[in-house]
This record gives sequence, C-alpha cells and structure tokens, in this order.
Amino acid sequence: MMSYFMRRFPTQLMLIWLILVLLVPLLDLAPNNINLDRVLGAPGETSWLGEDDLGRSVGDRLLSGAQVSLLVAFSVMFITLIIGTTIGVVSAWLGGWFDQLIMRVTDVFLAFPGILLAIALAGLLGPGIGNVILALSVVGWVGFARLARGQVLLVKKRDHIIAARSLGTSNVRIIQWHLLPLIAAPLIIEATFAIAGLIIAEAGLSFLGLGVQAPSASWGSMIRDGARYLLVAPHLVIIPAVALFSVVMAVNLIGDQLRDRLDVKN
Repeated sequence: MMSYFMRRFPTQLMLIWLILVLLVPLLDLAPNNINLDRVLGAPGETSWLGEDDLGRSVGDRLLSGAQVSLLVAFSVMFITLIIGTTIGVVSAWLGGWFDQLIMRVTDVFLAFPGILLAIALAGLLGPGIGNVILALSVVGWVGFARLARGQVLLVKKRDHIIAARSLGTSNVRIIQWHLLPLIAAPLIIEATFAIAGLIIAEAGLSFLGLGVQAPSASWGSMIRDGARYLLVAPHLVIIPAVALFSVVMAVNLIGDQLRDRLDVKN
C-alpha cells in the first residue's frame, strides 16, 4: 500500500498544481491588493495562508507565483528541447567539421556554470518574464544537444537505418521515422528533469531581482521579500519554500519513475 502511494503521490501532487495553475484565471484572486490592517498577518480565518508585509494575501500570491514558475519552466523546456535536439541530431548525422564545430560551441557553454551564465544574460537583458525565458533558453539547449548527439551516434549504424540510406530514403525521413523514435525515451527523461531545474532557476533569478518584477508574484521574490521578516513572520518564507520544494520533488520523482518505466540506463 505504501509503495503504491509513493508511486502515485508525485503524479497526483503535480496534477494538483497544474490544475490550480489552470484555474488561476477563473478564481477570484487578488494577489496585489494591499491591506494595511493585515500587515504580516498570520495564517487564519481571514486568509488561509496569512498576509505579507503589505497585507497582500500569501495564498493568492502563491498561486499567481505558481503560474509564473510553471509557465517559464514549460516554455523554456519546449524551446530548448526542440533547439537542442535539432542541433544534436543534425550534428551527429552529418558528422565531420560541422559536428566538431557544434561540440566546441557546447564545450564553451559547459565551461561556465549554467545558472551563472543565465544570471549574466538576465542582467544584460533586464528583468521580466520574457527575458528570463530567453536567458534560460540560451543556456539550456546544450544538455539536450549533447544527449541527442550521443544517442544518434549509438543508433545511426543500426541495420535498418543503413538499409534505409541504401534505398535512397531522404535524411529528413530517416531522422523523422527511424532516429527520433529510438532516442525519444532519454530525451523525455531529460526534459522532465529539466523542468525541475528550470523552476529552481526561475526562482533563483527572481530572488536576485532579475526575474518577475513587483507587483507580480514569484516564488523566488516571495522568499526574498519574506526573508526580512523571518523572525516575526516565518510563514512568508516557509510557505513559498515548501511549495517550491514540493513541485521540484514531485517532478524529480516523476522523472525517476519514467526512467525506470522506459528502462533508460544512466
């Protein structure tokens, strides 16, 4: 029973967050409404998760921040998955000088910690959700490119692919119908883990003031603003931190389960 619960819990938790995010436009939320009579209010009947330093509802801002975090994470994941996979597959398929060039470019990106490069780009581009997506996309494609390249190098010599080339099948059709299905499983796993990393990255940029700007809510900015009142109103930090932890943990556990189910070896 416990084993079944642990297998189902991450998926159910993530579904709850996704449903809440989808319902945000339909809910009567007021994340930016200031109520000076309820400054630093503790969780209670008037607000189920309390109020922040301006009397704004922490619960409303938490859901609004979830919308931002998941929007950034999924947007960047799809962008980097498409770009990185395309570059990696083409690089491995063509080989030669083009493959060497792509590998040197990826080595340059990997020479810098991804989050530091994202911080530098976000600082140059300026704050805002669009610039956060752009900055994280610029540094996020490398992992998908290297994974796709490695997988293509493993399968491009298989008999059915060699036969397809011998029959004059176009490169596009071979990649579309023969290569991509073979390398899809590890890419799906990588995409799942990437979502968790992107949620943390977005929160980190917002914590540093390079992400979503006030008065819009973000889990990172909520933790930053609440840290000043940690001794008198710890719920301002604990609640968004627990939300961030729960989502990242759920995504990572889902990724582990997918890896086991798809039998993807490390």
